[in-house]
Amino acid sequence: MRIHNALLALLLLLLTQAPARQAHAAPDPPPDHWVATWATANTPANPPPNTIGATDTTYREFVRTTLAGPLVRLELSNEFGTQPLLIGAVHIALAEIDPSHPGDISITSANALTFGGLPSITIPPGATAISDPAALTLPPKADLAISIFLPAQQITVATMHGGAHTTSFTVPGNLVGQKTLPNPTPVTSWTFIKSVDVKTVYNAAAIVTFGDSITEGAASTQDAHNTWPDVFARRLQADKKTSQLAVINEGIGGNRLLHDGSGPSALARFDRDVLANPAVRSVILLEGINDIGHAESPTNPTHDATAEALIQALTQLTERAHTHGLKVYAATILPYLGAKYSSPAGEQIRLAVNTWIRTSRQLDGVIDFDATMRDKSTLNTLNPAYDSGDHLHPSPAGYKAMAESIDLNQFTLNKKEKYDITHQQ
Repeated sequence: MRIHNALLALLLLLLTQAPARQAHAAPDPPPDHWVATWATANTPANPPPNTIGATDTTYREFVRTTLAGPLVRLELSNEFGTQPLLIGAVHIALAEIDPSHPGDISITSANALTFGGLPSITIPPGATAISDPAALTLPPKADLAISIFLPAQQITVATMHGGAHTTSFTVPGNLVGQKTLPNPTPVTSWTFIKSVDVKTVYNAAAIVTFGDSITEGAASTQDAHNTWPDVFARRLQADKKTSQLAVINEGIGGNRLLHDGSGPSALARFDRDVLANPAVRSVILLEGINDIGHAESPTNPTHDATAEALIQALTQLTERAHTHGLKVYAATILPYLGAKYSSPAGEQIRLAVNTWIRTSRQLDGVIDFDATMRDKSTLNTLNPAYDSGDHLHPSPAGYKAMAESIDLNQFTLNKKEKYDITHQQ
């Protein structure tokens, strides 16, 4: 009888404790993680413009970010440099947009960045440097000012992005923490900056738009942020299902798939400009028109590029992205009849590549920019309403049409993808 009572008491004890154990075993909320909220694709400048390194200089560089968050960090780049790069000081702050005082920052938001707790850093040739996290309440779609003090030093090759389509400024001396710059010199490039990451919610991720001048934003309006990646980012932000997706523009004017020219080829720079960014979940590929144009130029052909070679290159990029868990969306190449390097032979290559893009089972999705942008009466020229005038680059209206043609449902994350994002960090 005593044994029976003891067993009954043990059973009651186990039953009363089971709910407590179940509650204790509930999973913790997913943690916040780092996501690229802005980035750019750099190229080597040899010799550097604007006498970079000749005298002590402050560079105040402005970027438009995507996602919000309470912590930020900055990545600087000396990837193309041939000497160590000394960075004397770096501040980061929200911009104050005041036409009467261009280059102003919000002092209350300003932070002096450190690198391993130190205010300066020397970046070896070929390397990058990531700052310590800084407390800065970053709103969505923010204009951010990055102020870098560059002491005088020898710089043979500068790492920079020449076609920023955003105005930044330089001034002599070390004025990184000053609200207003005295008599600043405007520049339209980004120098030594690579990316800005934000610490944000677990289901946030980044989309990389990877391409040439059409992605970079040639013929867009200076400081208006009206490239197709800009408009695409605003559409994502406005939709609750996709508002946690950042868009980072990794376009380079003149870039090619197969050959170096305006920066390294797409095949050579893919790891640096796509895979190295944190929390990237997908990439949109729009490359190939410069390979076609330069190969089949009626006046100055400079290299070979067949449809088979371009398709093989796109396949390679797709396989490399899939190896790292990224989804790949290829965009069809826009019409270019009437551009300086257009030709009948090049048009046949463009059509063949577009046919592969539309029918390939290797891709995760297709964005048919060709169908959106072509003149419906000719099929091989840009719609005049979207043509900037050179018959190659879209106008701001054209970029808007491109962005609005993208089906946002393709980029909605499912539960498994949200889990995978969290556990990749």
